[in-house]
Amino acid sequence: MPTRTTVPLRVTESLAAIAAEQADAIRRFLASDVAAGTASGGPASVESAAAELRAARRVFVLGAGRSGLALRMTAMRLMHLGLEVHVVGEVTTPAIAAGDVLLVASGSGSTAAIVRAAETATAAGARVTAITTAPASPLAALAAVTVVIPAAQKQDHGGRLSIQYSGGLFEQVVVVLGDAIFHSLWTASGATADELWPRHANLE
Repeated sequence: MPTRTTVPLRVTESLAAIAAEQADAIRRFLASDVAAGTASGGPASVESAAAELRAARRVFVLGAGRSGLALRMTAMRLMHLGLEVHVVGEVTTPAIAAGDVLLVASGSGSTAAIVRAAETATAAGARVTAITTAPASPLAALAAVTVVIPAAQKQDHGGRLSIQYSGGLFEQVVVVLGDAIFHSLWTASGATADELWPRHANLE
């Protein structure tokens, strides 16, 4: 059997490394060139994503695995803002239709279930907003707005873009991006925190 080398567990150092990666990815994202079309990245695409959600009749969110969990956090914040939001796959989620927006996250932009959902949404007349690392992916081709995150995909184990395992950096930035979009929408709404607070769950 191959021998394993035991290294000391230094949680503080690990947290510092992850925080540095997150900060670097966000800096690179904000500094990225804004390209024309659906494969644009940088602040202009974030503003476009926020505008799509603000204009939507209803917002549907979808992601696989941890990306899906990250988008659920965004869904909750959008609900606090007063938007009608549904998580795809829940038994109470209605059918998507024209006027709706599907917000999806997929690092590769080629996850079969996510791409199929985007195809279904566009066929129904809904619009797709995609968060991905791959501007040339099938998902990006279907999206009205694509936000490109400069992070490693799950199978990118070379460590060039991230030291973290299996898309960790992408999923973390999705959370931060969702909060940034929420904050932009909240600021534009003029609502106070006290006005949003009653929408928090009160059945716990």
